[in-house]
Amino acid sequence: MKKAVIYGASGLVGSHLLDELLKNSSYDQVTAIVRKPLPIQHPKLKMLIGDYYTLPNLKDQIEADDMFIALGGTKPKIHVDYPVLAAQIAKEKGAQSVFVITAVGASLRSRLPYLRVKGEIEKKLIALEFEHTHIFRPCMIMGKRKGFHLTEKTVLTIWKFLNPFFMAGMSRYKGMEARNIAQAMRNAVNHQSEKVKIYHWKEMNDLLRS
Repeated sequence: MKKAVIYGASGLVGSHLLDELLKNSSYDQVTAIVRKPLPIQHPKLKMLIGDYYTLPNLKDQIEADDMFIALGGTKPKIHVDYPVLAAQIAKEKGAQSVFVITAVGASLRSRLPYLRVKGEIEKKLIALEFEHTHIFRPCMIMGKRKGFHLTEKTVLTIWKFLNPFFMAGMSRYKGMEARNIAQAMRNAVNHQSEKVKIYHWKEMNDLLRS
């Protein structure tokens, strides 16, 4: 039996991912590092309250074979340093694999700050030399968000209309439901042969059928 640790469990994808990990019979314990208590209980769930500044104090309570990062945002201190620090601690505690959500187009050379941040996260996680690094690059993440705004709803509606037109090499720009991204991440646990594996829409969709 294995142990998993997850960051970002209160988010759109992270909440689905936490549910998937708790249902996964491969894990006998799932540790969620969150800023505020989650309104759920489960015999396998170990909840730790922490953030970038307090994470080192939780070090002795973290056990992990696999770690999952579903954090968002663009502020370097929180959204680059935090996941990298978390990964360093997880590796020190024995984690062999890291699974992280970034974004399609993630690159240090991107003109967009959001994509540069995601590219920096990827580079630093790869440099940690886990046995397996799984990078998930969704484009539009579909699903109802907390505090759903009219603009977001409009964009998602348009994207659903455009989805069928993203074919062949453009398929990476297809939108994907948050719960499906979470399921793909869970299924990737059973397919770990490459040192570094990058998943766009097609690869994630293939995982859903595995």
